[in-house]
Amino acid sequence: MIDADQGKNLPKDADEYIAKLKTALVHNDECGTTHYNLAVALMGKQEFDAAEKSLHDAIDRSPTLAEAYVLLGGLCLQRKDLEGCYRFNQRATKARAGFAEGYGNMAFVLLQLIDGKDPKEDEEKMDKAIKNLKKAIIHNKNFVQAFATLGTAYFMKGLVKEGIKANLEAIKIQPEFPIAHNNLAVGYLETGDIDKAIFHCDKAEAFGFEVPQKLKDELAPHRKA
Repeated sequence: MIDADQGKNLPKDADEYIAKLKTALVHNDECGTTHYNLAVALMGKQEFDAAEKSLHDAIDRSPTLAEAYVLLGGLCLQRKDLEGCYRFNQRATKARAGFAEGYGNMAFVLLQLIDGKDPKEDEEKMDKAIKNLKKAIIHNKNFVQAFATLGTAYFMKGLVKEGIKANLEAIKIQPEFPIAHNNLAVGYLETGDIDKAIFHCDKAEAFGFEVPQKLKDELAPHRKA
């Protein structure tokens, strides 16, 4: 859910764009948005340390700039610092009430933190993730990733029908969303609806998703010659 490809839509001459932003900051260092745009540009060039500094500068100038907290969370995720990622996304939801992306990212992290060591703790993380995903959807009813992740959380709790329902909502919003189709293939295989499982497995592959070989192997004997 967290976009690690920030900066991919930069102007063709990224160096020139960065230079212009730096010049603008010489004249007005108090503009949080300019610091943020500089951070995005630097991330596009994979200059992550400099980007991190610019994000902190952006927040210092504009404490309600929720997107900056999310990007800091993304940098934490790159370093495999899940707790840091969660913390920054939590701050994003506090910086801007109803910031759906922050809630969605918090849920994503919680699901990543499930390790099987303490079933009770894992159950609490799943429940908390579901709660955050529902908040994300309340604030953004077209948040396709949140619906798909909600489906995954339900599957992890053994609530397969609820998981299928959430993923169907995802493809209702975005019919070509491959992760949801893959999830539906898993869900329908679990419920024994093989034809639907095969249909969504094929859709997932057609839309560019790398379907796990195990899933394809389980469906292979049921395919018609």
